[in-house]
Amino acid sequence: MSGQGLNMPLETGKPLKTALNGRGAKRSALGLAMVIPSFLLLLFMIVVPIATSIRESLTGSDGAFTWDNYKYLFTDPGMKANILYTLNLTVVSSVIVLVIAYMLAVFLRFSTGRLAGWIEKLYYIPMFIPSVIATYGMINMYGNHGWLARILLLFTDAPFMKILYDYKGLLLANLWFNIPFATMMLSSALSGVPNSVIESAKDIGAGKMQIFFRIIFPMTFKSMLVAATFVVMGVIGSFTAPFLIGPNAPQVLGVAMQQQFSVYYETGIASACAVFMFAICSLVGYFYIRNMMKEER
Repeated sequence: MSGQGLNMPLETGKPLKTALNGRGAKRSALGLAMVIPSFLLLLFMIVVPIATSIRESLTGSDGAFTWDNYKYLFTDPGMKANILYTLNLTVVSSVIVLVIAYMLAVFLRFSTGRLAGWIEKLYYIPMFIPSVIATYGMINMYGNHGWLARILLLFTDAPFMKILYDYKGLLLANLWFNIPFATMMLSSALSGVPNSVIESAKDIGAGKMQIFFRIIFPMTFKSMLVAATFVVMGVIGSFTAPFLIGPNAPQVLGVAMQQQFSVYYETGIASACAVFMFAICSLVGYFYIRNMMKEER
């Protein structure tokens, strides 16, 4: 009897263990079913196009393996000018965007006047305007026969400064498209800075610059990196504004890639441009992830 009593819990425990295993299997299957759509989307929208671009960039007109497309990309004077133009525009636009966005975020965080309230309400608007509409709005405003040129004609006969179809026009477009998003991210980070910390620093005699560089900026540095990453990727991958108001030469890489693909039918060179742009974005993402991992440690 004693032996039977000892065996009873083991016998009754088997169905319970089987039931728990069945529930765990159902949960695993449900989790897998929820992950599969995202995985397939990532596979067919990102992985497959990247792999296809790499394959086409390394394939010559005869179907054989070649490095000629990348050699053309970095040796042709026109393509080299496009690369330098794109990198210069990306760096300058990103720096100006981040500086202006941070200044706006700081102003909105520590100001309570009417001006701050109006800016807080209005700076979201560019985020909800399609890029095509915004670009055509810039053409109507800053073009040689736009509204600004017509207004200036009332006061002077001097020719209107060339803004569009130039470096300045693309810089203006990049500021319009990226400042609201960067300001939103940085404002969210600044709202997490406790007022008590700032007041404590003031009580011990810290000045405004000391408070900013020793408290505010370090606490928002991670959000600054996030904003910088998205701004750089957005600027270097832009197409609508550079295609409509950019110069004919040199061109940003997005427009140059489209020209090589649809005008000259050079699929290999266009794919090499795409791979090069992806490599730059991957490098930016690598430094961002590396800094995030360092901060977590």
